[in-house]
Amino acid sequence: MQGKDTGEPDRTVTAHGLLLEAEHAFLRAAFRLVRPLLQRFQNEFGTSSDTDDTSMRHGILRAALAARAGNWPAAARWCPDTDDLGWAHTDIVHTLAVSALRRLSEEGRHTEASTAALAIILWAHLLDEEDLSDFHGLLSERRDTPAPEELWEEARRHLHGRIADLLHALDVRAGRDALAAWRTAWEAERDNPGPVVVPSDADPDGLIPLGRAAGYLVRHGRGIDLLDAAAARHPGTDAWTVDSPDHHACADALAQALAGRGRDRVRAGEWTSALSDFSRAAWLGLTLGAEDEQAVLRAAANAGRTSTGRGNSPVTRIQGLDLAHALLPQDTSLAAELTAELVRQGHRVFKSDPAQSRRRFARALEVTPGDPDARSGLDDHLRADLDRGDKLRVDDVQGLLERDPECVPARKWLGDHYAELAMTATPALDDTRTTLERRVELLSMAVDIADPARNSQVREQLDTAVLLLAEHLEATASPSDVVDLFLRDLLRTGVSARFDQTVESAYLNRAREREQAGDPGGARRDRACAARIGAGLPAQGLLFGPSPGLHARGPEHGRDDTGQEALF
Repeated sequence: MQGKDTGEPDRTVTAHGLLLEAEHAFLRAAFRLVRPLLQRFQNEFGTSSDTDDTSMRHGILRAALAARAGNWPAAARWCPDTDDLGWAHTDIVHTLAVSALRRLSEEGRHTEASTAALAIILWAHLLDEEDLSDFHGLLSERRDTPAPEELWEEARRHLHGRIADLLHALDVRAGRDALAAWRTAWEAERDNPGPVVVPSDADPDGLIPLGRAAGYLVRHGRGIDLLDAAAARHPGTDAWTVDSPDHHACADALAQALAGRGRDRVRAGEWTSALSDFSRAAWLGLTLGAEDEQAVLRAAANAGRTSTGRGNSPVTRIQGLDLAHALLPQDTSLAAELTAELVRQGHRVFKSDPAQSRRRFARALEVTPGDPDARSGLDDHLRADLDRGDKLRVDDVQGLLERDPECVPARKWLGDHYAELAMTATPALDDTRTTLERRVELLSMAVDIADPARNSQVREQLDTAVLLLAEHLEATASPSDVVDLFLRDLLRTGVSARFDQTVESAYLNRAREREQAGDPGGARRDRACAARIGAGLPAQGLLFGPSPGLHARGPEHGRDDTGQEALF
């Protein structure tokens, strides 16, 4: 890139030449010449060019001038990115880097994030192992003798440590945790093959993205520092939410740190704490590896136990086994041990703490559905509740009766329950049929399971309810509805004359409807059924269905066994 020099004919001015003059003036401390040269460069060639080196050299000179004037934010904006610093003049990069460290060392300058970012990227560039900046050569030139390799390496390590110590002191003074620490940014910049710190994006709350800081800490064995920082930022176990930006940025690193601490705690015999760490790591998305699984199993085997056997904690053991089972649900031995421990403790506090005992048995059934010992424990609690007359759930008592048909208290409780429900289901003006049918249903269930001492009373209530429903259906529904009720065999013929007459009328009415509809066969069958009911069902062969000998009913229907089920 070149242009005409108006001062001398035939002389061309190049961008490279202008920058070279400016660099030499800067290094000679002729600062009054640097700015005019840079202004001329900008006027003739702009702030960018078609060659990489001129833009980078111009930027570092601008940054150095801004820093000399104390305008560190401007210096951060002008400074080239890390990948481009190799084009800049090493002497000027070094000068700016030294100035940045001096600035940070001044009292009260610990809040200048842009200055810290400048110092970090410049010194990381100068001390790069590949020595792309030729800083090694610059030092040799200033010494007037080549620097031995071992001396160079020692100097590099010393400078690394000095910079790290300075940044750490500033971190402590400002109260920055490991995630926001300038020291973390410095070490991450050195460790990462690509740029991490961007001076123009420097933030007082952190020079590098949260996820990068977390990842660096874990990779370099500082997982505990990461966990301490996370705990301080999010106190309490429920404060770190899945939808928080911190969670998304740090979840993977945190999970790895937790798993690492979990393994350390297993080695230290801190069984429950280790399991808690593994559980949180899994919640954050970590898939346990083989080493982690072995650590979980070891912790589960020892949780709540002491080496002497004295002072064992059943509660801690259950908590530990529960955590381990959640982590390794496919491990059948864990499930079996957890179930057995829950059942043992359920029996242990059966009388002293019934509520906890129930929870133990219920949890055991969740872990191992159908476990007979856990089921038996819950059933024992139900029997005790029945004996005390405690308030119970219908489903629970029904389940107990299904498992133990001979349980008299359960049968009595259900019979009484359904009978009481039926009594409260009084007819309503806008829903009479529904209410009557509900009463019949409840009383029918009560009859099937009622206590023998009360069965006759419930039976009478059912007979009355069936009659009321039949009369209501006769008045408001079709004859078939009455016939269907009759065929449910809830009230036998011969018990209630009113009911028999209602059913007889229903058959005759339906016979007329069938005859009008062109169904003479159906009409004849309905009239025959009506005749049987009207005649009181005398002993004779069945109209439809098997012979009486092949359709004998059980003893519970013996008092009115008139063959009603064969009428249709």
